[in-house]
Formats: sequence, C-alpha cells, structure tokens
Amino acid sequence: MTILVLPVLWLCQAGAPTPVTGPDDPPKQAFEKMKTLVGKWEGKMIDEGQTMPATVEYKLTGSGSALVETLGPGSPYEMITVYHMDGDSLVMTHYCGAGNQPSMKLKPGKDANVLFFDFVRGSNMKPGDMHMHSVTHTLDGADHLVSVWDSYKGGKSVDKGTFDFHRVKS
Repeated sequence: MTILVLPVLWLCQAGAPTPVTGPDDPPKQAFEKMKTLVGKWEGKMIDEGQTMPATVEYKLTGSGSALVETLGPGSPYEMITVYHMDGDSLVMTHYCGAGNQPSMKLKPGKDANVLFFDFVRGSNMKPGDMHMHSVTHTLDGADHLVSVWDSYKGGKSVDKGTFDFHRVKS
C-alpha cells in the first residue's frame, strides 16, 4: 500500500496537466495565449503626447495557474498585474501606483489576438476615484505587444496610456 500512495502523492504535488481548450472556450484560449508572453519586453510608453522608454516582464507562478506582469521592473513606478482563471473567466488584478487594486475580466471578442479586460470591482478606492478601468492587449505575432490602459475618474475616461513592446531576445 505504501508503495502506491507515495507516487500518487507525488503526482498531486506536481500539479495538474494544462487542460485542453476547445474553440468554445475563449477565456482559457486567451490565458494560454497570454502565457506565451513569458519573458522580457522593452519599448515605449506614449501618454498625453509624451514618449518614454518602458519595460515589462512576464512570468508564470503557481504551477502555471497565474501570469505575473511586472511593468517597469525595479523602477520607482513598478506595478504588478496578476492574470488567472476564475472558474470559466479570465480575470486580472492590477496593483497600481495609485495605491488601488482594480480587478477586471476578459470580454472575449472576435479577434483572438485582441484581449480586452474591463473593470469589475476595486479595492482601496471610492466611487469616482481615479483607477485603471480597462486594458486592451493586442498580440501582434510572437514578439510584438501593444497594451492600451484606460484610466477613469468620476465615471469617465480621463487618460489612455499606450505601451508598444517588442520581446527582448536573449
């Protein structure tokens, strides 16, 4: 009996295999697509007519169950966003430099390479506070990513920051 139990325990600790997704499961397909972003990216941020250098890193954690995005790693403006499946929904929480944590949910669209996340709720914020309200990630091939972050204040869009990244080749 002991000989059989140990391999079973080891398999449970090793994590479950990645589920197979079908064409009728856009959130899981989107998450699998986002996992391909793992690595370092650099490019520029365009906001209110100003352009500045920008970097982002993606890594998997939790046995591949969560994708961690680190925007501006090591800078004073570093921000983290964590993407993961919640049941049959792809969700994310953005740990913002504004000190709040908006959570968003994927709204699947017609183009599998355009991933739109929209606000669901937030913590450390009151109604009307400035917060990131949505983000659209456009995956343009394996090595090009454009992300548009839309911030709201008082229930209206007040600013859109566009990040244009290319994968850093090692």
